[in-house]
Amino acid sequence: MQQEIRPLLAMDIIEQLHRQFAMLSGGRGKDGAPIITFPEYTDFTDLPDEDFLNVVTYLTSIPSLDAASIGFVIIIDRRKDKWSSVKASLTRIAGAFPGNLQLVLVLRPCRFFQRTIADIGIKLHRDDFKMKQLTCELGGSLDYCHSQWIHHRTAIENFAVTVKTTAKMLQRFGAELAETELPNDVPCTKDLLTAHTEKHNTLKDELKLALKQGTTLLGCIKEQSAKSESHKLNPDEIENQTTVERLLAQLGETENAFEQFWSKHHLKLEQCLQLRHFEHDYREVKVSLDSLMEALQSLSDIGDCVARVEHLLKELKSLEEKAQATVEKAQLHASHGDQLIQSNHYAVDSIRPKCVELRRVCDDFSNEARKKTDVLSKSLQIHRGIDKVNQWCESGVYLLASQAVDKCQSQEGAESGLVDIERFLATAEENQLTELRNLHNQYEVVLSDDVKASVLKALKRLEDVRDMFEKRHASLKKLSAKQTRPVQPVAPRPEASPKRPPVKNTPRTPGAQQPLARRASDNSTNSGKPPAEVDPNKKKNIRKAKGGIKIEVMHEASQGGSTHVTVSAETEEVLSNRRR
Repeated sequence: MQQEIRPLLAMDIIEQLHRQFAMLSGGRGKDGAPIITFPEYTDFTDLPDEDFLNVVTYLTSIPSLDAASIGFVIIIDRRKDKWSSVKASLTRIAGAFPGNLQLVLVLRPCRFFQRTIADIGIKLHRDDFKMKQLTCELGGSLDYCHSQWIHHRTAIENFAVTVKTTAKMLQRFGAELAETELPNDVPCTKDLLTAHTEKHNTLKDELKLALKQGTTLLGCIKEQSAKSESHKLNPDEIENQTTVERLLAQLGETENAFEQFWSKHHLKLEQCLQLRHFEHDYREVKVSLDSLMEALQSLSDIGDCVARVEHLLKELKSLEEKAQATVEKAQLHASHGDQLIQSNHYAVDSIRPKCVELRRVCDDFSNEARKKTDVLSKSLQIHRGIDKVNQWCESGVYLLASQAVDKCQSQEGAESGLVDIERFLATAEENQLTELRNLHNQYEVVLSDDVKASVLKALKRLEDVRDMFEKRHASLKKLSAKQTRPVQPVAPRPEASPKRPPVKNTPRTPGAQQPLARRASDNSTNSGKPPAEVDPNKKKNIRKAKGGIKIEVMHEASQGGSTHVTVSAETEEVLSNRRR
């Protein structure tokens, strides 16, 4: 007789079970069929059908499917009852029994126990049933305690409910974790990680309690066999033990699966938090680097003078020192990104480009700063060279202007002027003025048009000043090379005969200076005698006059002309003194 098995628990019919009008003692037939015993119960016929059906249905649901498929053996104890009640019990059991009914044994009303077992059915074989599978009340050897049996059943069922409920909670939480979208900022990621971790810890505590509950129950079941060496668990107790072990194994598998899933989810949340921190720091560093790069690019490359270039170099150095901490931070951040990539981070495709970008910006900044430093250093050399040339030119012009023309007419003055000029020209080599042209040719690519114009202007000025010095040098050298002839004493000659031709003025060469005449006394002035004629060979003519001797000397002028010097007539004594 097959009927639908209702999902009943011991706690649902705990009151009916405690009445003990039917029980599953744990005995088995020869072929392993479960035995359900109906002990003496005076109000059996008065039991509500629902209570009877619930208890019988529950008892038939306890044995394993293999044992239940064999069929059940029913033992009805009616030794203290009337025959009329036996028939009613059989009718009720046969009409409402939910499982496969294999055999029904009735202990009929009788005073002698050995005659009480009867076979109600098609056929009865006494040897088919072993008496030792009965409880002690029925003359068997089974140690059965109904209250303990109820306690074990409720504990096992509670544990099974706990396992099922825990599994469902873990399943719901796992589904919630799987459907969770990762936040896009650090605070939300932290909050989500904290919330999920707290919920996981709560479920973990419930798992531990469930495992403790199952372990305690399993120990209580095994305790029956530990009472004595001869005591063994009956088939129902063995099934209870198997059930608890199976539930514990199921709970352990559930816990392992959940922990594996949680480990992956927790790692993903931690990596998400790492990613959000990385992205946050990346944005901050990137903004700082971009700001430094803008400041570097806005810095002028050349400058228009030495002071300006030195100021730019100082600003560039200050900017590099300021940027050093940011560049180091960016490089460390890129290294941190490499570590995340090596740790198999799920966002490798997002982290790697940011590391590349940070290193690129750092390299660009360093290269640009190095380039500007190089250009400014070259510009500084150029401007210093321009200043040297201009200062030299100014000093040269001042030197030329300071040389007095009258002093340079003499040999000593000309030679002194030559020394000054040659010494000053030597300073051009000492100051390496020619280096400016080399610098201009070498750095022409990096120079601006204004700087190029300044260089060319300075070089042109240098060339002009050098030309001036070359001309002055040639002039002074020519002057110093013309030796002035000394005045030689001559003997007085007689006056020229009347037949001597008149004195003619010697024509002067262009650029020659006017002759200088000196008269020693008024007598020579009043003599009215014209000066002696100067021959082309610049010989000295001496003419004799009254009251003395008149001597005329001509010598080279400082600029290539001739100068006439008239010496007044003097006495022989004075002349002798001059000779000495």
